[in-house]
Amino acid sequence: MITVPLTDVSLFSESRIPVSVLRRREIKWLDMMENWEKWMSKRFKKVKDRCRKGIPPSIRPRAWQFLCGSKFLVEHNKGRYEDYLRQSGDPRWVEDIHKDLHRQFPFHEMFVRREGHGQEDLFCVLKAYSIHNPRDGYCQAQAPIAAVLLMHMPAEQAFWCLVSICEKYLPDYYSSGLEAVQTDGDVLFGLLKKVSPATYKHLKKQKIEPILYMTEWFMCIFTRTLPWASVLRVWDMFFCEGVKVMFRVALVLFKFTLGRPEQLGECPTLYETMDRIRHIPQEYMQEEFLSRECVRLSINERDMEKEHQLQLARRKALKDKSNRPDSGKKKKKSKSATTADNS
Repeated sequence: MITVPLTDVSLFSESRIPVSVLRRREIKWLDMMENWEKWMSKRFKKVKDRCRKGIPPSIRPRAWQFLCGSKFLVEHNKGRYEDYLRQSGDPRWVEDIHKDLHRQFPFHEMFVRREGHGQEDLFCVLKAYSIHNPRDGYCQAQAPIAAVLLMHMPAEQAFWCLVSICEKYLPDYYSSGLEAVQTDGDVLFGLLKKVSPATYKHLKKQKIEPILYMTEWFMCIFTRTLPWASVLRVWDMFFCEGVKVMFRVALVLFKFTLGRPEQLGECPTLYETMDRIRHIPQEYMQEEFLSRECVRLSINERDMEKEHQLQLARRKALKDKSNRPDSGKKKKKSKSATTADNS
């Protein structure tokens, strides 16, 4: 079940930044959004640097919409969200959504009251998406994502942000079978071999499959794992740079949580290792630490793309092998030959 650790919801404050610094950053962001296309096409590196520093809280709702393109979707789909709300939706998705509403940030003022305005907006956003994308419908991991968006913007804007995340940033993540998530899990495992070989060998030896942590880390975009300030910093970078940010965050968490011999020695079995993954020390989850170490990683975009293509080819080969029509015939022939020899 998708729930939020109680320790996370108590950390609803960002790092203390001097007011003068915050005001300067706000002015810079307002200037960028006035000339957005120019900045994105000619000075993207500067936009990326400012996202890595953290978007000012007063600017964040608009900035996220500019970065992910949902502003464009809102402007070019007038009335569509309201049309979705007028529809009843698929009964099984509606029932599942209702079951999950009270589990999202239950101590946040928006969602603390059953059938309050926060839970009502959350239901509307999730139901609307299940109608917008009837093939995939609703997935539990979408609920905390939609909840974070609703903390920053009205329901219609949150809906189109969710659409952008599901279709542009994480395509097929929420489809039945979770094939895209499993592929990215294999990619992460391959990259871990380069970043922290000892951790890679440890996880492989204990047969810890990536899907055991990918659902909470990647599908929920770390909303259920990191302190609140770190969630926001990761999302600032994610909206700017895409899914590679999640790979970097995951690699940093592994490197510092299970990267040293003494750490691995404390995890002799799968049980201890999974417990360590689920309870990462706070010092490795702080926003400044994460953003700094993500940049320092010796993994670039080319490495990620190469590993992705490798894993796609591997999965295709395995699928082709299992679907080969003559594989069953060979086994049958071999059995017949054995019978003849015995006679």
